[in-house]
Amino acid sequence: MAKNWFEIGFIIFIALLILVPAVLLLRLYIHDVKQKEHSVLRNYPILGKMRYILEKMGPELRQYLFLNNQEGKPFNRNQYEIVVKAGKYNNSMMSFGAERNFENDGFYLVNNMFPAVKEELKIGQSPKIKTRVYEINEENLFSRKEKSKHTEIEPAFLHDDDKVVLGEHTVRYPFRLKGLIGQSAMSYGSLGDRAITALSKGLGLAGGSWMNTGEGSVSPYHLKGDTDIIMQISPGFFGVRDKDGHFSWEEFKKHAGTEQIKAFELKLAQGAKTRGGHVSGDKVTEEIANIRKVEAGKDINSPNRFPGISGPDQLLSFLGQLRDVSEKPIGVKIVAGDEQQVDQFIKAMADTDTVPDFITVDGGEGGTGASFYALAYSVGLPAFSALPLVDETLKKYGLRNRTKIIASGKLLTPDKIAMALCLGADLINIARGFMISTGCIMAQVCHTNTCPVGVATTDEKLQKALDIEEKKYRVANYLITLRNDLFNLAAVAGLDSPTKFNRDHLVYRSAFKEFSNSNNQSFTEYK
Repeated sequence: MAKNWFEIGFIIFIALLILVPAVLLLRLYIHDVKQKEHSVLRNYPILGKMRYILEKMGPELRQYLFLNNQEGKPFNRNQYEIVVKAGKYNNSMMSFGAERNFENDGFYLVNNMFPAVKEELKIGQSPKIKTRVYEINEENLFSRKEKSKHTEIEPAFLHDDDKVVLGEHTVRYPFRLKGLIGQSAMSYGSLGDRAITALSKGLGLAGGSWMNTGEGSVSPYHLKGDTDIIMQISPGFFGVRDKDGHFSWEEFKKHAGTEQIKAFELKLAQGAKTRGGHVSGDKVTEEIANIRKVEAGKDINSPNRFPGISGPDQLLSFLGQLRDVSEKPIGVKIVAGDEQQVDQFIKAMADTDTVPDFITVDGGEGGTGASFYALAYSVGLPAFSALPLVDETLKKYGLRNRTKIIASGKLLTPDKIAMALCLGADLINIARGFMISTGCIMAQVCHTNTCPVGVATTDEKLQKALDIEEKKYRVANYLITLRNDLFNLAAVAGLDSPTKFNRDHLVYRSAFKEFSNSNNQSFTEYK
């Protein structure tokens, strides 16, 4: 009897194993045939779904399987790994040879035949930074044995003689910097509280840096670490507005009185978002709404420009008032469109004798948490075109020594940073590099609040993946590795400090061309 029950149960199990999937497939078949949204599913029910599955998996397949190390955008695999390794191992070593195609057009840093030696570098290496790095003991195809350890590393600060000062001759409280690299504007709301906290603590640990709040105002998480803050003010006046959305001098004075806030930045534009900013309503929690002084749960759209300001003179007048009230440096963030507009803006500075303490030049290739395709792909000059334009125009009107240029736009590796310094930058802003150091895997879903690693999301469940104590060390290690590599590049160029990079240390070489000598032997030379 028991045997019969077993046989019956087995038959039922097999029947269900066949019947249930068959019913589900039949239901799916009927649904696909009847629906009118997708033509391919009507003609190829069920099978056509593979097309959409592969399309959905496409970005991941390309990133991990089908693109070579130099092909990925906005950053290729090599660039991504440089950031990860610097943050995890405080190391940027590689072997065998570069994968760059040296036959293509491109910028090259000029090496000196007699480079500077270590003893000649004007570098500050104290106090040492207490951090944590990983060591790989064994690495196989399916396993990696590594452990983290606490250690002390040298900070690679600028020498006192080379510190960059914002507002040196204009304000009561100038901002003195002993490092050239800081965090570009990233708002609480676009990033979650854990990511902002890890960045704040990591930058504070490394020292000699700064943190730009983005247009979302100063949150408690920006202040968690002992790092200096540049507070950004956008046309939406978030954090410095009244209940009707108008600029509030009272709120501005409160922020100006905060010790950690060292400077303010008026945002005219952002590289990938040359319009007002956007945050989707599902990211706007009660806390974010209180910080920004907006309504919770509703989309946030910042105006395209500051209310009542339609030209350079009005903007500079507002800037001057902010500087007088705060007694701290005030700068502007721009995206350069063409030579004429940049010239008009800087001419107005000369005519009014009101010069921003710094000008942040964001390239059109810069990143964003949310933007429209056409803006991100087609508007604004890239950083390496915009920087020399702004630099030369300031020199034309005799204003170059009265302000500093902060460059941003895909400058997350030391070679790109050095090139930007050669083209006229005094300081460097990095956003996505620091995001990667906190765990970003470039999933490119920042605008959906579904970041799989808890960086660009306010979802509490997803944020649990981000361990603040772990990531703060990676942020610090990444920054310090960049600073050390920058000094190494300066030494190779024959300089004692990266603050001394200029146009003489950068060349642009276009494709090779062939020519023949008197013996008709074929040679190649640069154009």
